[in-house]
Amino acid sequence: MAGTVVRVGERRVRLTNLDKVLYPEVGFSKAEVVDYYTRIAPVLLPHLAGRPLTVRRFPDGVAGESFFEKNAPSHAPGWVRTVRIGTPGSSRGAEYADFVVVEELATLVWLANLAALELHVPQWVVGARGARHSPDLLVFDLDPGAPATVVECCRVAERLRVVLVGDGLSPVVKTSGSKGLQVYAPVRVSSPGRTSEYAKAVARRLAAESPEGVVWSMVRAARKGKVLIDWSQNNPAKTTVAPYSLRARPVPSVSTPVTWDEVAGCRSPEELVFVADEVRARVARGGDLFVVGDAVGLP
Repeated sequence: MAGTVVRVGERRVRLTNLDKVLYPEVGFSKAEVVDYYTRIAPVLLPHLAGRPLTVRRFPDGVAGESFFEKNAPSHAPGWVRTVRIGTPGSSRGAEYADFVVVEELATLVWLANLAALELHVPQWVVGARGARHSPDLLVFDLDPGAPATVVECCRVAERLRVVLVGDGLSPVVKTSGSKGLQVYAPVRVSSPGRTSEYAKAVARRLAAESPEGVVWSMVRAARKGKVLIDWSQNNPAKTTVAPYSLRARPVPSVSTPVTWDEVAGCRSPEELVFVADEVRARVARGGDLFVVGDAVGLP
Protein backbone atom coordinates (compact mmCIF):
# COMPACT_ATOMS: atom_id res chain seq x y z
CA MET A 1 0.00 0.00 0.00
CA ALA A 2 1.41 3.38 -1.00
CA GLY A 3 1.59 6.08 1.60
CA THR A 4 3.72 7.83 4.17
CA VAL A 5 4.74 6.18 7.42
CA VAL A 6 4.96 8.56 10.36
CA ARG A 7 6.05 7.97 13.92
CA VAL A 8 3.48 8.91 16.54
CA GLY A 9 4.95 8.40 19.97
CA GLU A 10 6.19 4.82 19.98
CA ARG A 11 3.91 3.80 17.10
CA ARG A 12 4.30 3.84 13.35
CA VAL A 13 1.19 4.86 11.40
CA ARG A 14 0.77 4.68 7.64
CA LEU A 15 -1.00 7.68 6.13
CA THR A 16 -2.48 7.48 2.65
CA ASN A 17 -4.14 9.84 0.14
CA LEU A 18 -3.36 12.88 2.25
CA ASP A 19 -4.23 15.25 -0.58
CA LYS A 20 -7.78 13.86 -0.92
CA VAL A 21 -10.28 16.66 -0.30
CA LEU A 22 -12.84 15.61 2.33
CA TYR A 23 -14.70 18.94 2.58
CA PRO A 24 -14.97 19.99 -1.08
CA GLU A 25 -16.81 23.26 -0.47
CA VAL A 26 -13.74 24.69 1.28
CA GLY A 27 -10.99 22.38 -0.01
CA PHE A 28 -10.26 20.87 3.44
CA SER A 29 -8.12 17.78 2.86
CA LYS A 30 -7.42 14.56 4.72
CA ALA A 31 -4.02 15.98 5.66
CA GLU A 32 -5.82 18.86 7.38
CA VAL A 33 -8.16 16.43 9.16
CA VAL A 34 -5.14 14.50 10.47
CA ASP A 35 -3.48 17.77 11.48
CA TYR A 36 -6.61 18.98 13.31
CA TYR A 37 -7.01 15.80 15.32
CA THR A 38 -3.30 15.73 16.12
CA ARG A 39 -3.31 19.30 17.42
CA ILE A 40 -6.60 19.04 19.32
CA ALA A 41 -5.66 15.68 20.91
CA PRO A 42 -4.52 17.08 24.30
CA VAL A 43 -8.09 18.22 25.07
CA LEU A 44 -9.92 15.57 23.04
CA LEU A 45 -8.28 12.39 24.32
CA PRO A 46 -9.50 12.75 27.94
CA HIS A 47 -13.10 12.81 26.64
CA LEU A 48 -12.56 9.60 24.66
CA ALA A 49 -10.65 7.67 27.33
CA GLY A 50 -12.39 4.45 28.32
CA ARG A 51 -15.38 5.05 26.03
CA PRO A 52 -16.12 2.48 23.29
CA LEU A 53 -16.04 4.45 20.06
CA THR A 54 -18.45 4.52 17.14
CA VAL A 55 -17.11 6.38 14.13
CA ARG A 56 -18.77 7.78 11.04
CA ARG A 57 -16.45 7.38 8.07
CA PHE A 58 -16.46 9.36 4.82
CA PRO A 59 -14.01 7.65 2.42
CA ASP A 60 -14.95 10.05 -0.40
CA GLY A 61 -15.54 13.15 1.71
CA VAL A 62 -18.66 14.70 3.17
CA ALA A 63 -20.32 14.92 -0.26
CA GLY A 64 -20.04 11.16 -0.72
CA GLU A 65 -21.45 8.09 0.97
CA SER A 66 -20.77 7.51 4.65
CA PHE A 67 -21.19 4.67 7.12
CA PHE A 68 -21.15 4.17 10.87
CA GLU A 69 -18.64 1.67 12.17
CA LYS A 70 -18.69 0.07 15.61
CA ASN A 71 -16.43 -2.91 14.98
CA ALA A 72 -12.72 -2.32 14.72
CA PRO A 73 -11.71 -3.13 11.13
CA SER A 74 -9.80 -6.36 10.59
CA HIS A 75 -6.72 -4.41 9.48
CA ALA A 76 -6.46 -2.45 12.75
CA PRO A 77 -2.91 -2.41 14.12
CA GLY A 78 -2.31 -4.77 17.01
CA TRP A 79 -1.61 -1.91 19.39
CA VAL A 80 -5.11 -0.42 18.99
CA ARG A 81 -7.13 -1.25 22.09
CA THR A 82 -10.48 -2.93 21.47
CA VAL A 83 -13.16 -4.09 23.86
CA ARG A 84 -15.95 -6.57 23.18
CA ILE A 85 -19.36 -5.20 24.16
CA GLY A 86 -22.71 -6.92 23.82
CA THR A 87 -25.06 -5.29 21.31
CA PRO A 88 -28.52 -6.74 21.97
CA GLY A 89 -31.11 -5.42 19.57
CA SER A 90 -28.52 -4.65 16.91
CA SER A 91 -30.09 -3.86 13.53
CA ARG A 92 -27.66 -6.37 12.02
CA GLY A 93 -28.44 -9.09 14.52
CA ALA A 94 -24.92 -9.07 15.96
CA GLU A 95 -24.59 -10.23 19.56
CA TYR A 96 -21.50 -8.12 20.20
CA ALA A 97 -19.07 -5.68 18.60
CA ASP A 98 -15.35 -5.16 19.10
CA PHE A 99 -15.19 -1.41 19.71
CA VAL A 100 -12.06 0.70 19.47
CA VAL A 101 -11.13 2.53 22.67
CA VAL A 102 -8.93 5.55 21.96
CA GLU A 103 -6.20 5.80 24.56
CA GLU A 104 -3.34 7.42 22.67
CA LEU A 105 -2.64 9.88 19.89
CA ALA A 106 -1.54 7.16 17.47
CA THR A 107 -5.03 5.61 17.50
CA LEU A 108 -6.57 9.00 16.80
CA VAL A 109 -4.22 9.59 13.87
CA TRP A 110 -4.93 6.10 12.51
CA LEU A 111 -8.68 6.79 12.66
CA ALA A 112 -8.27 10.17 10.95
CA ASN A 113 -6.44 8.42 8.13
CA LEU A 114 -9.52 6.20 7.70
CA ALA A 115 -11.58 9.37 7.14
CA ALA A 116 -13.36 8.73 10.45
CA LEU A 117 -14.47 12.34 10.64
CA GLU A 118 -17.09 11.96 13.38
CA LEU A 119 -16.35 10.39 16.75
CA HIS A 120 -19.33 9.22 18.83
CA VAL A 121 -19.15 7.91 22.41
CA PRO A 122 -21.56 6.60 25.07
CA GLN A 123 -22.13 8.23 28.45
CA TRP A 124 -20.29 5.40 30.24
CA VAL A 125 -16.82 3.91 30.32
CA VAL A 126 -15.27 0.48 30.50
CA GLY A 127 -12.70 -0.54 33.06
CA ALA A 128 -9.16 -1.78 32.49
CA ARG A 129 -10.46 -5.31 31.85
CA GLY A 130 -13.35 -4.21 29.66
CA ALA A 131 -16.11 -4.31 32.30
CA ARG A 132 -18.92 -1.91 31.51
CA HIS A 133 -19.60 0.72 34.17
CA SER A 134 -22.80 2.62 34.95
CA PRO A 135 -23.28 5.99 33.22
CA ASP A 136 -21.09 8.80 34.50
CA LEU A 137 -22.54 11.55 32.31
CA LEU A 138 -26.03 12.95 31.88
CA VAL A 139 -26.81 14.51 28.49
CA PHE A 140 -29.60 16.62 27.00
CA ASP A 141 -29.47 17.00 23.23
CA LEU A 142 -31.29 20.19 22.22
CA ASP A 143 -32.44 19.88 18.62
CA PRO A 144 -34.26 22.77 16.90
CA GLY A 145 -37.11 22.13 14.50
CA ALA A 146 -37.08 24.70 11.71
CA PRO A 147 -37.60 27.61 11.71
CA ALA A 148 -36.19 27.41 15.25
CA THR A 149 -32.38 27.57 15.41
CA VAL A 150 -29.59 27.25 17.92
CA VAL A 151 -30.68 30.64 19.28
CA GLU A 152 -33.87 29.06 20.61
CA CYS A 153 -31.76 26.15 21.89
CA CYS A 154 -29.74 28.64 23.91
CA ARG A 155 -32.84 29.95 25.64
CA VAL A 156 -33.89 26.39 26.53
CA ALA A 157 -30.36 25.56 27.67
CA GLU A 158 -30.40 28.47 30.10
CA ARG A 159 -33.61 27.21 31.67
CA LEU A 160 -32.26 23.68 31.74
CA ARG A 161 -29.15 24.92 33.53
CA VAL A 162 -31.28 26.47 36.28
CA VAL A 163 -33.02 23.14 36.88
CA LEU A 164 -29.78 21.14 36.94
CA VAL A 165 -27.97 23.56 39.23
CA GLY A 166 -31.00 23.53 41.51
CA ASP A 167 -30.59 19.75 41.75
CA GLY A 168 -26.93 20.12 42.73
CA LEU A 169 -25.43 19.34 39.31
CA SER A 170 -22.67 21.20 37.45
CA PRO A 171 -23.69 21.42 33.77
CA VAL A 172 -21.39 22.22 30.87
CA VAL A 173 -22.46 22.92 27.31
CA LYS A 174 -21.22 22.46 23.76
CA THR A 175 -22.51 22.93 20.26
CA SER A 176 -23.48 19.79 18.40
CA GLY A 177 -21.41 21.04 15.47
CA SER A 178 -24.59 20.79 13.42
CA LYS A 179 -27.79 22.62 14.40
CA GLY A 180 -28.18 22.44 18.15
CA LEU A 181 -26.66 22.35 21.62
CA GLN A 182 -25.83 19.59 24.09
CA VAL A 183 -25.85 20.04 27.86
CA TYR A 184 -23.94 17.56 30.02
CA ALA A 185 -23.38 17.02 33.73
CA PRO A 186 -21.22 14.49 35.57
CA VAL A 187 -23.34 12.15 37.66
CA ARG A 188 -23.17 9.12 39.91
CA VAL A 189 -25.97 6.55 39.58
CA SER A 190 -26.79 3.16 41.04
CA SER A 191 -28.47 1.74 37.93
CA PRO A 192 -27.91 2.18 34.17
CA GLY A 193 -31.44 3.46 33.55
CA ARG A 194 -31.41 6.23 36.15
CA THR A 195 -30.03 8.95 33.87
CA SER A 196 -32.78 8.31 31.29
CA GLU A 197 -35.46 8.46 33.98
CA TYR A 198 -34.18 11.75 35.35
CA ALA A 199 -33.61 13.32 31.92
CA LYS A 200 -37.09 12.36 30.73
CA ALA A 201 -38.68 13.90 33.82
CA VAL A 202 -36.78 17.16 33.34
CA ALA A 203 -37.62 17.29 29.63
CA ARG A 204 -41.33 16.73 30.32
CA ARG A 205 -41.30 19.42 33.00
CA LEU A 206 -39.77 22.07 30.73
CA ALA A 207 -42.07 21.12 27.85
CA ALA A 208 -45.11 21.45 30.14
CA GLU A 209 -43.93 24.88 31.28
CA SER A 210 -43.38 26.13 27.70
CA PRO A 211 -45.47 24.03 25.31
CA GLU A 212 -45.27 26.75 22.68
CA GLY A 213 -41.50 26.39 22.31
CA VAL A 214 -40.34 23.10 23.84
CA VAL A 215 -41.20 19.47 23.12
CA TRP A 216 -40.03 16.27 24.77
CA SER A 217 -41.78 13.77 22.48
CA MET A 218 -39.91 12.23 19.55
CA VAL A 219 -42.93 12.69 17.24
CA ARG A 220 -41.44 14.65 14.33
CA ALA A 221 -44.69 16.40 13.43
CA ALA A 222 -44.76 18.05 16.87
CA ARG A 223 -41.30 19.60 16.52
CA LYS A 224 -41.85 22.33 13.93
CA GLY A 225 -40.62 25.65 15.32
CA LYS A 226 -39.81 24.10 18.70
CA VAL A 227 -36.77 22.77 20.51
CA LEU A 228 -36.74 19.05 21.18
CA ILE A 229 -35.12 18.16 24.49
CA ASP A 230 -33.85 14.74 23.48
CA TRP A 231 -33.53 12.88 26.75
CA SER A 232 -33.30 9.50 25.00
CA GLN A 233 -29.58 9.92 24.33
CA ASN A 234 -29.06 8.69 27.90
CA ASN A 235 -30.03 5.18 26.82
CA PRO A 236 -26.82 3.15 27.44
CA ALA A 237 -27.11 1.75 23.91
CA LYS A 238 -26.85 5.22 22.35
CA THR A 239 -23.96 7.58 21.69
CA THR A 240 -23.49 11.31 21.18
CA VAL A 241 -20.82 13.13 19.24
CA ALA A 242 -17.68 13.69 21.31
CA PRO A 243 -16.45 17.16 22.28
CA TYR A 244 -14.03 18.48 19.64
CA SER A 245 -15.17 15.98 17.01
CA LEU A 246 -15.46 17.22 13.45
CA ARG A 247 -18.90 17.04 11.86
CA ALA A 248 -19.96 16.12 8.34
CA ARG A 249 -21.17 19.55 7.28
CA PRO A 250 -20.22 21.54 4.17
CA VAL A 251 -17.46 23.17 6.26
CA PRO A 252 -15.29 21.39 8.88
CA SER A 253 -17.44 22.46 11.81
CA VAL A 254 -16.69 21.08 15.25
CA SER A 255 -18.76 20.06 18.27
CA THR A 256 -17.38 22.93 20.32
CA PRO A 257 -17.48 23.49 24.09
CA VAL A 258 -18.76 26.99 24.83
CA THR A 259 -19.21 29.11 27.93
CA TRP A 260 -22.54 29.83 29.54
CA ASP A 261 -21.88 33.52 28.84
CA GLU A 262 -21.68 32.68 25.13
CA VAL A 263 -24.97 30.81 25.40
CA ALA A 264 -26.63 33.75 27.17
CA GLY A 265 -25.30 36.23 24.62
CA CYS A 266 -26.19 34.28 21.48
CA ARG A 267 -28.55 36.18 19.18
CA SER A 268 -27.78 34.65 15.78
CA PRO A 269 -26.91 31.08 14.71
CA GLU A 270 -23.60 32.15 13.18
CA GLU A 271 -22.26 33.10 16.61
CA LEU A 272 -22.10 29.43 17.64
CA VAL A 273 -20.60 27.91 14.52
CA PHE A 274 -16.91 27.09 14.88
CA VAL A 275 -14.63 25.42 12.34
CA ALA A 276 -11.43 23.50 13.00
CA ASP A 277 -8.99 26.42 12.96
CA GLU A 278 -11.22 28.51 15.21
CA VAL A 279 -11.53 25.70 17.74
CA ARG A 280 -7.77 25.25 17.94
CA ALA A 281 -7.43 28.98 18.56
CA ARG A 282 -10.11 28.88 21.26
CA VAL A 283 -8.33 26.05 23.06
CA ALA A 284 -5.01 27.89 22.80
CA ARG A 285 -6.60 30.91 24.49
CA GLY A 286 -8.81 29.29 27.12
CA GLY A 287 -7.96 25.60 27.38
CA ASP A 288 -10.64 22.93 27.64
CA LEU A 289 -14.05 24.44 28.41
CA PHE A 290 -15.58 20.98 28.82
CA VAL A 291 -14.00 19.98 32.12
CA VAL A 292 -16.94 18.33 33.85
CA GLY A 293 -15.79 18.23 37.47
CA ASP A 294 -16.90 15.83 40.19
CA ALA A 295 -19.80 13.43 39.72
CA VAL A 296 -22.91 14.08 41.82
CA GLY A 297 -25.72 11.71 42.70
CA LEU A 298 -29.05 12.37 41.00
CA PRO A 299 -31.95 13.46 43.24
